[in-house]
Amino acid sequence: MTGAEVLAACRAAGLTVATAESCTGGMVAAALTDPAGASDVMLWGVVTYSNTAKVDLLGVSKSTLGAVGAVSEAVAREMAEGARARSGADLAVSVTGIAGPGGSEFKPEGRVCFGLVTGDETHVETVEFGALGRDRVRQAARDHALALLGAAAS
Repeated sequence: MTGAEVLAACRAAGLTVATAESCTGGMVAAALTDPAGASDVMLWGVVTYSNTAKVDLLGVSKSTLGAVGAVSEAVAREMAEGARARSGADLAVSVTGIAGPGGSEFKPEGRVCFGLVTGDETHVETVEFGALGRDRVRQAARDHALALLGAAAS
């Protein structure tokens, strides 16, 4: 789903969006703001690449980060919930992962965790894109986040 398609679905449903991104570095927000007139749907986006930014800007718990690390469903949940709470948007999506190169046996390259807040519910999931290379992992993560938003708006 493209950014324009997500915007159209959100407009039709009367929904607004916020994004909280780490490994995608703002690619989801860029896709949503590329089409003219996006400001009626896209309220707020933040890139929280460092753990300090996740804590300071989104309210991610230091204890969560310490216990499970930034690439985790728990942090994706707190990122999405923080984005929604701070922005007032109807929907919020978060992305945190390891685009590469590198990774570890516990958190391999291509692992990306997503959070999506809709109403009072938060959905989290992990997708193993594999070692596709940094650019392709980031693009796949962007596209997956857009698909999550589109499905939530439909």
